[in-house]
Amino acid sequence: MGSQPAPNARSLINLQLGWPSPRLFAREGLLKGAEEILTSDKESATALIYGPHAGHPPLRESIAEWLSSVYTSCAPTTKDRICITNGASGNLANVLLKFSDPIYTRAVFMVEPTYFLACPIFEDNGFQGKLRGVPEDDKEGLDIEFLRRELEAVEASATATTAPTLKTGATYPKIFKYFIYLVPTFSNPSGKTLSLQMRQELVSLARQYDALVVSDDVYDFLRWPEDSSAPDNAVSGVPPRLVDVDRAMPGYTKWGNTLSNGSFSKVIGPGVRVGWADCSPAMAVELGEVGSSSSGGQPAHLTSTFVDKMLRSGYLQNFINDTLIPTYRKRYYVLMKSIDDLLVPLGMKVEVNKPADATAETAGGFFTYLSLPEDLPAAKVVAAIAFKDYQLRVAFGHMFAVTGDAGSISRAEMDGGFAKCIRVCWAWHEEEEIQDGVQRLADAIIDIRDRIKRGEDVGSNLAIGIR
Repeated sequence: MGSQPAPNARSLINLQLGWPSPRLFAREGLLKGAEEILTSDKESATALIYGPHAGHPPLRESIAEWLSSVYTSCAPTTKDRICITNGASGNLANVLLKFSDPIYTRAVFMVEPTYFLACPIFEDNGFQGKLRGVPEDDKEGLDIEFLRRELEAVEASATATTAPTLKTGATYPKIFKYFIYLVPTFSNPSGKTLSLQMRQELVSLARQYDALVVSDDVYDFLRWPEDSSAPDNAVSGVPPRLVDVDRAMPGYTKWGNTLSNGSFSKVIGPGVRVGWADCSPAMAVELGEVGSSSSGGQPAHLTSTFVDKMLRSGYLQNFINDTLIPTYRKRYYVLMKSIDDLLVPLGMKVEVNKPADATAETAGGFFTYLSLPEDLPAAKVVAAIAFKDYQLRVAFGHMFAVTGDAGSISRAEMDGGFAKCIRVCWAWHEEEEIQDGVQRLADAIIDIRDRIKRGEDVGSNLAIGIR
C-alpha cells in the first residue's frame, strides 16, 4: 500500500465557499434563452436598449407567477410588487440609497451570527458605527425580546433629528428610522429558520418602530426531507416570507415594513447577476428610481430577458426540482453521515432549530453549522490549523460577528457563543470531497487535542486571517 501524501501536498478542500459548483450552473437554459432573444430582431431590440427602471416587464410578471406557485399559503404576488435587481447584494445597496438617511436612520440591526459580507454594504451607505447584532435563539430563530430592548434603548437615547436631513423632498418620499437585516429561512451561517410566530412578532415590532425588515430569501427553493429515507414530498410547506406576513396582517400600510430580497445566484449561477425585490407597490416604484437606474436603466436588463425565457418555458422550475434539489440532497446526506461518523464522536454538535410550528423535519439551503466541544479553542484557531496543516477551509464564528459592535464580539465569546462554531457548505464540492473534508476536520481536531496534551499553546503565532 502506498503512503498517504503529506497534508500540505493535498489539494485544497474549501467547505467555506458558499457557491454552487460550476457543473450545477443552468447553462443550457441560459443559452436557449439567449438564442431566442438574440436571433429575433424584435426581441433583441428590446433587450439591448436601456432597460425599464423597474426591470423587464415580462420578467416581473413571470417572477410574480413563479413566487405565487412556491409560496402557496400566501396571497399571490403581483407584478406591481416586483422590481428587478442585479442580485441581492446590489439591491441591498439600492434599498439603503433610497430608503435610509445615515443621520435620521438611527441604527441597523443584524441577526447574529450574520452574513458578514452584508456589513460593508451598510457601512458604504453611511452606517459605520451604527450596526448592532441581535442574537438568534435555539427554538424560534430570533431573540425578539433582546431586539425589543435594543430598539427601546436606541429610541430613548436618539439625538437624531425628527425628520430626514440628507434625503428630503419628492425624490425620497419614505425614509425609515431603523433597518433590520436577516436571512429568515435556512440562515447563513447558522441554517436556522424563523417560526411563523416569530415572523409575525418581528413584523409587529418593525411597524412599532418604523423599521424596514430586509430579508435575504435566497435559499427557500432548495428544500428536502431531513431523513434520507423519507419520500421527496415529506417536507413542510415553504414558510411565508416576512413580506407575505406583513401584507397579511391587519394594519398594512402603503409602504409596508418588509422587503424580500431575492436572487437567481443560487439556482442559475452567481454570474447571471439577476435578482428581484418583492415589496409594496409604492416601494417597488421608488426602488426602480435609484439614480443609477434612472440614468443607465435596469443594470441586469439583457440577462433578465434570458431568465424570463427560462421561467416561461418551465426550464428553471424543472432544473431546480430535477437537478439541484436531488444533487444537494445527496451531498447533504453524505455530509451529515460523515459528521455523525467522524465529528460527533469527537464532541461536535450540529446546531439546528426546529420551530414549534414546523410540520415536518426539513433540511435545505447551503450550510450546516457545528459547535465545538468545550475543551477545544475558538473556532478561528481550529480553522487556522485546518487550513495550514490539512488544506481545509471552513468558516469560523468570529467571521460572523456584526462589524463595529463590541457586544456582538462579547456574545460570540461567551460560553456557548458562536465563536466556538464552524460553518460548512455542501454546495461547492462533490460527495467524495465532502467526505474528505470532514475527515480532515476530524484529523485537525485530534491533532489539536494532542498538541494541548503536550502543553503547546495552539493559539499562538497562527495567521488567523484566512477569509
